[in-house]
Amino acid sequence: MDSIRAVGSREVYRNNWLTIREDDIRRPDGSSGIYAVVDKPAYALVIPRDGRNGADRFHLVEQFRYPLGLRRWEFPQGTAPGRAAIDPAELAARELREETGLIAESMTEIGLLDVAPGMSSQRGRVFLATGITEGPHDREHEEQDMRSAWFTRAQVEKMMRDGVMTDAQSMAAWTLMVLSER
Repeated sequence: MDSIRAVGSREVYRNNWLTIREDDIRRPDGSSGIYAVVDKPAYALVIPRDGRNGADRFHLVEQFRYPLGLRRWEFPQGTAPGRAAIDPAELAARELREETGLIAESMTEIGLLDVAPGMSSQRGRVFLATGITEGPHDREHEEQDMRSAWFTRAQVEKMMRDGVMTDAQSMAAWTLMVLSER
């Protein structure tokens, strides 16, 4: 079966973090339509895990998410606008250090996530960071209200169940980590 194909495209909006475009499409049956797409650069999400001395704890960041009007806990994650060709592991290490001050001895890729494939082209690589060394963070201006802290596995899972941690990418990344442990 043929797939949907673009027959025209126009940019509707652009800023440093995203582009919105509207594509004229042709469906397999020949009918036409319009598809709106949010293009964002690839991102990296990092699960910082400390397993030393029998600990099993994870580092989260909390920040105000303007569209929700709420502070939310999530795993460190981000993009590199203007640097789309950056190596995913390098991006992950950069985001981890920037947001938390943590440096990982080992950064293992454990999966790939599509943020919202029905409306966005954005994809993200998920990394498990181990062998953690703590240092000072180097947050961007937009991250000035960010907080970070360590949590046990039980605490992270309770935060997910109780709606304290609701970030879909973080929850999907957690699932990838649990599956990689099997």
